[in-house]
Amino acid sequence: MTLLAFVIALGVLISIHEYGHYRVAVACGVKVLKFSIGFGKPLVTWRLKNNPTEFSIGLLPLGGYVKMLDEHEADVHASERHMAFNNKSLKARAAVVVAGPLANLLLAVLLYTLVNWIGTQQARAIVASPVPASVAQRAGLTGGELVTQAAVDGDEFEAVRSFDDLLWRLTQASLKSQDLRLKVEPVAGAGKSREVLLELSGLGQSEVDANLYRRIGLIGPWTRPVMGQILPGGAAQKAGLFPGDIVLRIDKVQVVDGQQLRELIRSAGKAQGFQTWEVDRAGRQLELQVWPEWRDEAGQRLARVGAYVGAAPETLLVRDGPLDGLVNGLVKTWDISLMTLKMMGKMVVGQASLKNLSGPLTIADYAGKSASLGLTAYLLFLALISVSLGVLNLLPLPILDGGHLMYYLWEAATGRPVSEVWIDRLQRVGVAILLTMMSIALFNDLTRMLG
Repeated sequence: MTLLAFVIALGVLISIHEYGHYRVAVACGVKVLKFSIGFGKPLVTWRLKNNPTEFSIGLLPLGGYVKMLDEHEADVHASERHMAFNNKSLKARAAVVVAGPLANLLLAVLLYTLVNWIGTQQARAIVASPVPASVAQRAGLTGGELVTQAAVDGDEFEAVRSFDDLLWRLTQASLKSQDLRLKVEPVAGAGKSREVLLELSGLGQSEVDANLYRRIGLIGPWTRPVMGQILPGGAAQKAGLFPGDIVLRIDKVQVVDGQQLRELIRSAGKAQGFQTWEVDRAGRQLELQVWPEWRDEAGQRLARVGAYVGAAPETLLVRDGPLDGLVNGLVKTWDISLMTLKMMGKMVVGQASLKNLSGPLTIADYAGKSASLGLTAYLLFLALISVSLGVLNLLPLPILDGGHLMYYLWEAATGRPVSEVWIDRLQRVGVAILLTMMSIALFNDLTRMLG
């Protein structure tokens, strides 16, 4: 499943990118000699009727190329010089180069729009018990509040449709060092809507990592504090817990939801050795002694009880109409593009860790996981990678499309093209930088897999 999902993803994204170059080149009157998906020995080649282009699929699927008639690469017959890429206007050459990345960005818009139209089941924006001493707890959230609207401090409120929507707004505000105002109301019982202020500007967060939402205090949506599957031989089974038991209190501390239950288990007192659990089993209240088992995970010593804790969150179908779906698809692509650029910029200046770079192994892993979750999850994965590919190729780095655009910018400003000598030098620098980035990404992949 993982390999197949990865190959399909690569095939789609590379094909769209190269087709963007190809389609605009043909429209500008450039003769395209070869269109290849993949490198190395061709596995399949074919030609279309009355089309001079040879199409092929290469042995190595990690990329592709469009070979155009160009006097810089080979001799061109006088009768075909007007179709050579190098003889086209500056605007035409720039259009051909930028068409690949733009095709990826347009694909992302299409995929996000399609997902918006199909709709997705998402958790309701009911917040769980905040992490102690977190931003959310200091703001007065206790857990069980439904977030209905959000606004970056100073802007107008906008509706929050799901917990995913809330996380996206938290992420954007945190990375921009802006406070976020929320309108919340109690899910159960009487109570009026109120406003809370999450002071995110003081987090100093430059990247999205595992600790971001813990520092904010909102890790996941509200869930019932109920026991799920009990693993054989674990602490929960030894204590006499059963699936469906509702946990009311642990050591006299009232349990509000599944998130708080997990936190209480994680922080089990070492000196005490056991916890006293009060549970509701089909209307009958029981008191049980649970001895959490301590394990070392990711450099931390945490307690576990050998059971799935917390019920599934309440969900709702989030779906857009035709126009809203398209607009939201455009906005999502734009926001993720900006976020990707800012993250890359922060990595360059050292404000964000290079550990954020991911390579083919991580992408393959996510491809398999998203495919196993269903069509919409896989489409969202494709959209995210398509945005990343489009933005990456627009970077002003020699050997990438953005590097060629920089050459054309120089030509437009000075009236003369960059010399062959300088292009060769810059290409070497670009290859070195790209290989370094790929090496770091592959190292990060291996570290994640082995760690």
